[in-house]
Amino acid sequence: MDIVTLARFQFAMTTIFHFFFVPFSIGVGLVVAIMETMYVTTKKDVYLRMTKFWGNILLLSFAVGVVTGIIQEFQFGMNWSDYSRFVGDIFGAPLAVEALLAFFMESTFLGLWMFTWERVSAKLHLLFIWLVSVASILSAFWILIANSFMQHPVGYTIRNGRAEMTDFKALLTNTQVIYEFGHVIAGAITMGGIIVAGLAAFQLLKKNIKEQDFYQKSLRLGLVVALFGSVAVLGAGDAQMKALIEDQPMKFAAMEGAYDDTEDPAPWTLVGWADELEHKQVFGIKVPYMLSILAYGKPSGSIEGMTSINEKLVAEYGDRNYYPPVNALFWNFRIMAGFGTLMLLVSGLGLILSRRKKAVLYEKRWLLWVVALTTFTPFLANTAGWLITELGRYPWTVYGLFTIEDSVSPNVSAMSLLISNICYFVLYASLGAVMVYLVIRELKKGPDKLEDIHSSNSRDQDPFDREALVK
Repeated sequence: MDIVTLARFQFAMTTIFHFFFVPFSIGVGLVVAIMETMYVTTKKDVYLRMTKFWGNILLLSFAVGVVTGIIQEFQFGMNWSDYSRFVGDIFGAPLAVEALLAFFMESTFLGLWMFTWERVSAKLHLLFIWLVSVASILSAFWILIANSFMQHPVGYTIRNGRAEMTDFKALLTNTQVIYEFGHVIAGAITMGGIIVAGLAAFQLLKKNIKEQDFYQKSLRLGLVVALFGSVAVLGAGDAQMKALIEDQPMKFAAMEGAYDDTEDPAPWTLVGWADELEHKQVFGIKVPYMLSILAYGKPSGSIEGMTSINEKLVAEYGDRNYYPPVNALFWNFRIMAGFGTLMLLVSGLGLILSRRKKAVLYEKRWLLWVVALTTFTPFLANTAGWLITELGRYPWTVYGLFTIEDSVSPNVSAMSLLISNICYFVLYASLGAVMVYLVIRELKKGPDKLEDIHSSNSRDQDPFDREALVK
């Protein structure tokens, strides 16, 4: 394998694994904040226990997310040094703000939230977890500002072969920031709700399970959050897709498998396969009018195909292949949309079937299995979404400005990349296994063990005391 392929694989591996935990922390953090709000307003002990129990899951995801994020940033300088030199003046500002403001705020208040149970008032303690939630969303915002520049460069000038920032406000108001931020945060909210509901469903599937009310309330709250997030995902995803027609038409056409200009009205290809060498669609099952409706909100309008777009890109940027990996984009889009629709249906129907008077969901094991297995769908949907975002920009790292081949470090060998890929894979597999093990252990402990777990947070004991750490 060549250096570019190995470097791209490493970037994909580190980014995908890290992005398992970013929306995990944002979404579950929001659910935990809602749980503690319900406790403070109702004074019901069950909501306090829910806050502490699901808060332990949040802490695990945050810890793994920090480790994977450090590795991801490290490989920018190691494998993509020419890219870092090119965009360093622009990337530096939002990433610095993210680290010094958002992440610092998030980690500080998370620490205060962890160690101040019964040490501060209930309302102040509630404020800590809401500040954690807000900070995690702000952290995503600043990172997405940097990523949005790669998708749609604004507020810059080229001097001495480097992109230099000329308008910071333009970075903040980049149209891609609005679309990406809305889509990512809505997906994170959905993920948080689905994880809580799904893990609660797994617990309810156990025979003679204690704390039925605890898990039923957790499941219901998770489904409410997931339903809100799923509806928001549909709106944000639709807006972002339509924006691609102007900003990145090649990506949009590849997502739909359209090599040739479509007829008017444009049919939507439900399933299909492309011959990427011959640049043509081998087969496809089409739904009349649907692509025009999806793209323009009306049953009319045509879509420019990849062949026409490629000719324009050749005329503008020079002779090369501008076709992205079409089959990967086509199917990842359908995986993302399919699982998104599934989560919307599961959350909506789950709430209907778990009503107090007709709680059919808890009586039918197969329904609980559906909710439980849905736990894994947001990971697949988010991964498919990011593959679309990054692969669809091919052959650019910064759209229209800097190519992938130009971005790779000139002094990195294929052997060093191969070794580091193996090391990262082993490390990530180990972290993933540890994360799964610890989550399962927390679920096995259950909420009835919370008093023992949090006894070290009493007013008369230092949480860093040796005995507390042994516990």
